[in-house]
Amino acid sequence: MTETSLPAGVFSGLRRWPDVEAPNLQAYDTADALLLERAAPSLTPGTAVSVIGDAYGALTLGAVAAYGLTGLRVHQDPLSGEQALERNARSLGMDPVWMHHPLSPALVGGAQVVLLRLPRSLDALDEAARLIAEHADPGATVYAGGRIKHMSRGMNDVLGRYFESVTAGLAKGKSRVLTAERPVPGHRLPPSRFPLSAEYELPVPVTAEAGAPAPGKLRLRAYGAAFGGAALDPGTRFLLPHLHQARKARHAIDLGCGTGTIAAALALSRPGIKVTATDQSAAAVASATETMRANGVAGRVEVIRDDALSTQPDASCDLILLNPPFHIGASVHTGIALKLFADAGRVLRPGGELWTVWNSHLAYRPALNRLVGPTRQVDRNPKFTVAVSVRR
Repeated sequence: MTETSLPAGVFSGLRRWPDVEAPNLQAYDTADALLLERAAPSLTPGTAVSVIGDAYGALTLGAVAAYGLTGLRVHQDPLSGEQALERNARSLGMDPVWMHHPLSPALVGGAQVVLLRLPRSLDALDEAARLIAEHADPGATVYAGGRIKHMSRGMNDVLGRYFESVTAGLAKGKSRVLTAERPVPGHRLPPSRFPLSAEYELPVPVTAEAGAPAPGKLRLRAYGAAFGGAALDPGTRFLLPHLHQARKARHAIDLGCGTGTIAAALALSRPGIKVTATDQSAAAVASATETMRANGVAGRVEVIRDDALSTQPDASCDLILLNPPFHIGASVHTGIALKLFADAGRVLRPGGELWTVWNSHLAYRPALNRLVGPTRQVDRNPKFTVAVSVRR
């Protein structure tokens, strides 16, 4: 099977939703087509199939359309991926014969075939591979594909920890598929490494709360697909010493919270404040939840999975903090930052503040002036800029 042998319109009709994030980027690539081609002999009706890492629905919809599969279990870390799959299905008139799952035993329990888009992070691959080996059918086969430029020998090694056989297929269209077979028996599986743990000096005064780390310490937790792992992001590190300058607020939002560094630091440094930490990544939400527990502030920080601030009312918050991403998958794209700025402007009350740190070369200040309000630079070095925008 080749991409062109798929039913007409399945791939060509796919879009990268929401368009504001990436209006001109393709919603599928040759790795999607090659995965379906290599897995074709195993994709028969009645086979228990799980799909992991399907960016915009190409794998799921292609498997349904080409092979008549039903009952697929699908995990997409970004909420935007889930939304894209559903919207693409509706636009193509396809019935939803799949179920969304978190990265959990229910996703892969008894699975006979797993279609996996290889993540760029070896930690993300490690967590997924171990989960599959522990809970999938003993005869399960994993077809793991990606673009060659994003693949490494380390991916073979990771899969080799959890499967008796790992083979690399021939390259095609600058993509390749690794086939992993015969999961390692449970008694031979290495212990899970997740969540990852790290502790850092916190450059802001902290309160002594029950369950909190030692004064001046911040504990981070991270699951495999969380961006940056348990490392303290350098942009966030540059922002933290300025948190004490942010306006007083009873409720604050850490927008795009990642592993929860900013939310935890704010809660530790401001007794009594309530914080909402929000991210569209399921791994980030799980990681931030563990970070709050590790720092003893889970009772004052609510962590939610959200598309930007879609669940937050207009003019409802006085303080938002943001370290915006500038990648969509492997692509550098600033559209997501503009979307976050606009949503922050909507949710802030007049006079409310948005504190932002960004890579200095991105020059976001004009956009912040337009989408939020007057913006002033607080600090800058060759790599990062910290600014505060006041809602008009």
